[in-house]
Amino acid sequence: MYKISLRPFVLAATLFAGSISGIAQDNLVNSLKVNASENSKASFKFTEVINLQNTSIKNQGSSGTCWSYSANSFLESEMARMGKQPVEISQIFSARNAYVEKGKMYVRMHGAVTLGDGGALYDVINMYKKYGAVPQSVYSGLNYGTDKNKFGEMGAITESILQAVVKNPNGELTPNWEKAYTAVIDSYLGQVPQSFDYNGKKYTPQSFAKEVIGINPDDYIQISSFDTTPFYTKGMLLVPDNWSFEQVYNVKANDLTSIVDNALKKGYTVAWAGDVSEKTFSWKNGVAFVSDKKFDEMTADEKANIFNGPKPEPVTTDEARQKQFDNYSTTDDHGMHIIGLAKDQNGKEYYIVKNSWGESNDYKGYLFMTKEYVKLKSTAIMVHKAAVPSDLAKKMSI
Repeated sequence: MYKISLRPFVLAATLFAGSISGIAQDNLVNSLKVNASENSKASFKFTEVINLQNTSIKNQGSSGTCWSYSANSFLESEMARMGKQPVEISQIFSARNAYVEKGKMYVRMHGAVTLGDGGALYDVINMYKKYGAVPQSVYSGLNYGTDKNKFGEMGAITESILQAVVKNPNGELTPNWEKAYTAVIDSYLGQVPQSFDYNGKKYTPQSFAKEVIGINPDDYIQISSFDTTPFYTKGMLLVPDNWSFEQVYNVKANDLTSIVDNALKKGYTVAWAGDVSEKTFSWKNGVAFVSDKKFDEMTADEKANIFNGPKPEPVTTDEARQKQFDNYSTTDDHGMHIIGLAKDQNGKEYYIVKNSWGESNDYKGYLFMTKEYVKLKSTAIMVHKAAVPSDLAKKMSI
């Protein structure tokens, strides 16, 4: 655990949830390299308020699997919260199983579902329910000579298979296409172990999930904030990669941060999905905020110093949030893990966020995201239902 001492539519269709291959992940990371200022770290003085236990920083490589890395990191912190020794859970085991299920849905829907290696936070919970879980040491997904995920070739081949199936050249689908599709995935990622030894005991994925990880998947909920569903009811999360058509609770923008705040204070971390393709999101400097001035209206000096110290932010409204989502300014780019709370030198609060891009930035894999950024740019959060404030839980009928 690290301790702190101190748009368009094309983009949406090629990043995080809608990624066609690992190339989209590389494009996202590379596009953010210009979002940086010199001496940013020296200009911020962060003081830790809450820092909950979390496991080591990972690197998802050239794969759109941030949803699996962030949600599994969240489950590892849940183990710690329950007094268990956290296990490094295989992110690619979750992803592999989701790819199998996504392929089935793609064919069932005659190709009218997003493909790619992206996904949603709750996919990890659903795969945990159906397939169980395994430790990273048992299933790394590195089965073809790379030391990091590189899923472009696999994605191109599996997409071609599914498209051929949907064309239905035989006039009736055979029972063999699933075997062929799954065999390609397993040839790249590795055969799923039917049983394995861990710490001197034999497990199946299902028994490992139950006996070692030990979470109840029914305890976890997804929450979002849009006007497409009445507040405090459940509705469809309308993002491209909700291929399983999961429903989420709908709350107001201010409720999102109220839930995150309550969760952190009670010892629960939060899985987060949202937009990181903003000029005010800097992976290099480890800071994300909402600007009160459009980037193209800034002076050259303002642009050069955009991440050098705290900046004023506008207040996020439900209307502003919805507008940015509807005009593709907010896209479902990325998934991360909120593990704590910090204050800057002016007393403004930021969430401490764990990423899955290695330790290449100023804070060795972590970043600081303002509450206004979370209100404006979240597409969904996932929490333990006990982390929701009681008044909101009552409204949501949890």
